[in-house]
Amino acid sequence: MAKTERPDLAAMMVPLARALVAAERPVLDSHGLTMWAYSVLLALGRAPTRGQGLLAEEIGADKTRIIAVLDDLQERGLIERRPDPADRRARLLALTPAGRRLRDAAQSAIQAKEEQLLGRLDPADRRGFLNTLAALTALPRAEIVGDSATGE
Repeated sequence: MAKTERPDLAAMMVPLARALVAAERPVLDSHGLTMWAYSVLLALGRAPTRGQGLLAEEIGADKTRIIAVLDDLQERGLIERRPDPADRRARLLALTPAGRRLRDAAQSAIQAKEEQLLGRLDPADRRGFLNTLAALTALPRAEIVGDSATGE
């Protein structure tokens, strides 16, 4: 068996992702947000309205689990749900101004912590890392995972 020159991507990224989530948790706690709630606020910031099922799929949450998160955010005045004019059974979601302010404050605090980590990289490596990460995260999940029907 040939020796590989680098660890697998998941072997490098999963421990880093877990450490980043652990670093974010106190920041989110200080803003009264769970990771799922923050994920919802970020997703709704990218697209002002979307159905609950599509939102759950986008953030990788179970449709039934996300309902309690959405209920909490709505009760706190951070999001609004309204009937979809094209399908009154479906709900469209949007950030409220308060939701946008809270998302921006939490994201700013998280990114300030990330700057400490990114500051360890020289400027060219930093730009390359962020560009590469953006390019890889923009790939459709199916392109990374493969077609499960064919076993790829």
